[in-house]
Amino acid sequence: MKIREYGITIGHLPTGVHNCITDVEGVAVGHETIREDLEDGEVIRTGVTAILPHDGNLFREKVIGASHVINGFGKTAGLVQVDELGTIESPIMLTNTLAVGTVLQSTVKEMLTQSPEIGDTTGTVNVVVGECNDGHLNTIRHIAVREEHVQRALQNASTTRAEEGAVGAGTGMVCFGHKGGIGSSSRCTDHYTVGVLVLSNFGKEQDFEYARYKGRHTEEAIAETDGSIIIVLATDAPVTQRQLKRIIQRCSIGLGKTGAYFSNGSGDITIGFSTAHRIPHQSDEKIALHVLRDDEEEMYQLFKAAAEATEEAILNSLAQAETTTGRKGRIVEAYPFRK
Repeated sequence: MKIREYGITIGHLPTGVHNCITDVEGVAVGHETIREDLEDGEVIRTGVTAILPHDGNLFREKVIGASHVINGFGKTAGLVQVDELGTIESPIMLTNTLAVGTVLQSTVKEMLTQSPEIGDTTGTVNVVVGECNDGHLNTIRHIAVREEHVQRALQNASTTRAEEGAVGAGTGMVCFGHKGGIGSSSRCTDHYTVGVLVLSNFGKEQDFEYARYKGRHTEEAIAETDGSIIIVLATDAPVTQRQLKRIIQRCSIGLGKTGAYFSNGSGDITIGFSTAHRIPHQSDEKIALHVLRDDEEEMYQLFKAAAEATEEAILNSLAQAETTTGRKGRIVEAYPFRK
């Protein structure tokens, strides 16, 4: 169940139809979940999640993109070029830390098939990959993610409400000492939509604001402190890269409100894109983008939407997750939300 089904409402802005990142028109999400029991108590509890900004050719029709590093203990790929050029030209892929290379190469292969000109008559392609370390539950050294898993995550991408919890890249993740993973939420301003999807893998239960206010700490939570979160924000608002970066910086407000302190070993990273404009890879035309003014009331609403949707997406990652048994018999319980 989503967190609202437990009677918990976050913020003031209304949600979209699905209360999901896919409420931003054209955005699709796909998962591939890998669960396998090995020998000697080792298991595979990992996967891949793909976020597609639109259903066209992303290399030929890029979107405005930006990233913001809240705390940089992470192994992401592709963000240097995103920050330099202000565009995203690939699906945004999420997985575990040691699978970044496999996911990067596999996604490149898919894009080479889709666009034969890459590396031939035009430049190479910049693929964005985010990660969190699922090694508490997943035998991460086994490096279980393979090319076919990436292909299936991309093929499974759908614009309907995305699956959440212990699925895809979130299969082995832990949040506030309980089972975390994929969570999503959306907000509607007067004219635009903001959607957020998170891969949550951070925090100590004693810092979890919901637990502290409700007095619902449990004995089952694990005691790990460090961890990570990848926050992906989509919007249909017409903004520049600079404005988009300002919007995604507000995701850290929602993250902090859940109880995160951005610990030393935490990779807390936000990636954002706008679907309002498609930027052709090659064009003879000079392009003028029509964008919002910074001092518009609408911009304030977008800031608020980013914070609210991030906070609720994190809570949804907990509310939708299931108790999971991992390597060496480790059990991470689902958080015991109650109505």
